Amino acid sequence: MDLITGANGFIGGRLARALATGGLVPRLAGKGAALEMADLDLGNQAGLEALCKGVECVFHCAGHAHAFAARAADEAALHWRVNFEGARNMAAAAAQSGVRCFVLLSSVKAMAEPGEQCADEEFPGEPLTDYGRSKRAAERAVAEIATASGMRVVNLRLAMVYGRGGRGNLERMGRMVARGAFPPLPETGNRRSLIHVDDVVDAMRHVARDMRANGRTYILASPEAPSGRELYDALRVALGLQLVRSAVPAVVLRGAARAGDALASLTGRRVPLDSEMLDRLLGSAHYSPERISRELGWRARVSLAAGLAEMFGDETPF
Repeated sequence: MDLITGANGFIGGRLARALATGGLVPRLAGKGAALEMADLDLGNQAGLEALCKGVECVFHCAGHAHAFAARAADEAALHWRVNFEGARNMAAAAAQSGVRCFVLLSSVKAMAEPGEQCADEEFPGEPLTDYGRSKRAAERAVAEIATASGMRVVNLRLAMVYGRGGRGNLERMGRMVARGAFPPLPETGNRRSLIHVDDVVDAMRHVARDMRANGRTYILASPEAPSGRELYDALRVALGLQLVRSAVPAVVLRGAARAGDALASLTGRRVPLDSEMLDRLLGSAHYSPERISRELGWRARVSLAAGLAEMFGDETPF
């Protein structure tokens, strides 16, 4: 039997359905799980060990996925409690209970920011945000537990994950584009790595079976890395909207972002456009998926066009 933590979440829920479709009934940990469900308290070590009894592989999907810079101490603490302590406790319980395989979902944000480079798993430097630092610390803690116990561990660093039912940046951008509230972006030549949730699920199942993945860290990203403008255009196509030729100049967007920074500082609340959000639109976050392709023969197969079509489905969910 396999155990999925975070089974009520976007990725964990997809994985649970995929395993069930294949004839397996995994043990799920997370509120709202539809199959064999158990509550998950990442601070209860005895409870985690009991949950792991009889489990062959743990897919650790549970986490606090808000990757913007923390604006309050309690949010930063949540990153460390859930992403670091939770993963460490889960891995320790799995090792103690004789689990053979542990697949950790991490993030490319556990790496240093690549700027305009295309980063691979060996890219030097440390993460800048509390989210990224908590993920990097979790990677190290799980690796240490694996070394001490002999449990097989695979670490997957995910680029931006999207798909129907997601609540990430691309989904928010799509809602604004559908309402006509998102400005046409200029073409800056930037590159943004992303991956469809179905490819993530496929990769998780693949590395759990492939012994060559033991102890390895892999970036999961599509070979496509569109610019912000290309994403904007692709969203309009997926939404059935006409393409537009115009673009708001970058200098105007940067001025609006600075105004958003000032407003957020005054109100203490995030606004739709600030400097951090603008950097995600006009800056690069480009990551290479070459290692997993070279070592395991796995590659993402869902194209951007197909992924956006799946995300919106037959009816626009806005």
